[in-house]
Amino acid sequence: MGKNKLLRFAEMKSFSNVIEPETRIVKAGSYPLRGRWNSEFFGNNNPLVLELGCGKGEYTVGLAMKYPSKNHIGVDIKGARIWRGAKTALENRISNVLFLRTRIEFLNAFFAEDEINEIWITFPDPFPKPVKSERRLTSPSFLNLYRGILSDRGIVHLKTDNSQLYRYTLGIALSNRLEIISDTDDLYGSEKDNEILSIRTHYEKLFLKEGIKIKYLSFRLEKNRKIEDEQIKK
Repeated sequence: MGKNKLLRFAEMKSFSNVIEPETRIVKAGSYPLRGRWNSEFFGNNNPLVLELGCGKGEYTVGLAMKYPSKNHIGVDIKGARIWRGAKTALENRISNVLFLRTRIEFLNAFFAEDEINEIWITFPDPFPKPVKSERRLTSPSFLNLYRGILSDRGIVHLKTDNSQLYRYTLGIALSNRLEIISDTDDLYGSEKDNEILSIRTHYEKLFLKEGIKIKYLSFRLEKNRKIEDEQIKK
């Protein structure tokens, strides 16, 4: 491990906006703040928004700055990445943001039923063929995981540069008759005017500079509707 990573890991131990739970606590299945993030960490009852696979936390911090009336949690397993977003939030005194270092598969150990209002998935690994599609963060298994922590008709947002992942996710949403809020395969070439979409990560800016179109899809998940595999292999 490089010297910079070691220094960042050490510095993060002192960050008040980073939680790095011990493995034994995660495996126990219920983190102490589960169901109480707003009351015991943020100290309010504002809507709670997750960004999954948040990387350096640029989008999580951007959302927190634009929407101070919501609480934002960035989730990623890579501690060296989280350091950047957490440090930026502390330097700018952004109090409605937190970073959680854990695997997305363990979300149920950290969040109670109906605790989350929205989920953002920004530029995730598309896991193209021949990798199995169930590893994608928008696969039915993950969407059903999200149903467990989202409020009824909670929103899932996807931003991606990958056409295959976009079509795959859209196919699942359509085949399961989910309510689609917004859908475009060329976000910045469309007529959409939504300030939430103006937040651009470092890599998103690079994609745009290279002429790569950004795709965006948002839809609602319902508690009583299990997501099934649409059987169309993209």
